[in-house]
Amino acid sequence: MTQRFLDPQVLAGIANLELTAKTVVDGFIAGHHRSPDFGFSQEFAEYRAYTPGDDLRYVDWNVYARADRLYLKRYRGETNTRLTILLDRSASMGYKGAAERILRKIDYARFLAASLAYLAHQQRDAVGLISFDDDVRDYVEPSSRHGQWLKVLYSLDRSEPGQRTDFARPFHHFQQFLQRRGIVLVVSDFYAPAAEVVNTVAPLRHRGNDVILMHVLDPEEVEPRLGGSRILIDMETGAELEVSPEYAAGPYREKMRAHLEEMQSKASGAGLGYALTLTNQPLDEALRKYLIVREGRP
Repeated sequence: MTQRFLDPQVLAGIANLELTAKTVVDGFIAGHHRSPDFGFSQEFAEYRAYTPGDDLRYVDWNVYARADRLYLKRYRGETNTRLTILLDRSASMGYKGAAERILRKIDYARFLAASLAYLAHQQRDAVGLISFDDDVRDYVEPSSRHGQWLKVLYSLDRSEPGQRTDFARPFHHFQQFLQRRGIVLVVSDFYAPAAEVVNTVAPLRHRGNDVILMHVLDPEEVEPRLGGSRILIDMETGAELEVSPEYAAGPYREKMRAHLEEMQSKASGAGLGYALTLTNQPLDEALRKYLIVREGRP
């Protein structure tokens, strides 16, 4: 029953972002619970299997990412992790494909950001948020204090698509306020040359941060299916382009495939984590990708 609420189209019907995030995380935990198997590896000698109702602060997500099983540390540990989410709220994030698909990219991105913020909050980690388009629109400084998660949710609620994307300003802003290293999660459709994105973000990695890029796209942006020629309008520049079904099925898809491969390659080469998620994929899959990428950090 809980698992169905991980469907992004169902989640879009929940008006309360706080309830949405809790539903996603609780469903994720319940859906991936496994029976204990202490014979898997000697490293599990210091862990016990998760059971519903256990404190999520003690879940070892690194073990989960490797073994696909939930274990809690037997002894209380202090993580001191700081998660800062950079949310792209540029005009292109307002896109959604077919009429029956309810979610815009920005809505999916907000669900994901709220869920990860809740997960961090449950572990008593510090969490913060920067939302941006061509400038920084909101900034919530990372903190683990009581009420911090609600501050992040309030900012997410106000994050509607705005102007054009400019990665330079928000990342410069973040570096100005960077006092302690941690995890930096960038949620965006990354409509910019891969080299430009990675070159702008990479300096954060050099300052001791683990940087993860979550690439959010609508399925029709990856594999468009046109019944006839259409006039497409750039949501950020207003430029118009006539596109034929032949172009959409051939050269366009090839260009998109090349862009995605370049994003993956350049991110990896710069020591950044990267994961692609589509807006029709369940939110638990997006959380799983995040945790696996996080575990893979050097």
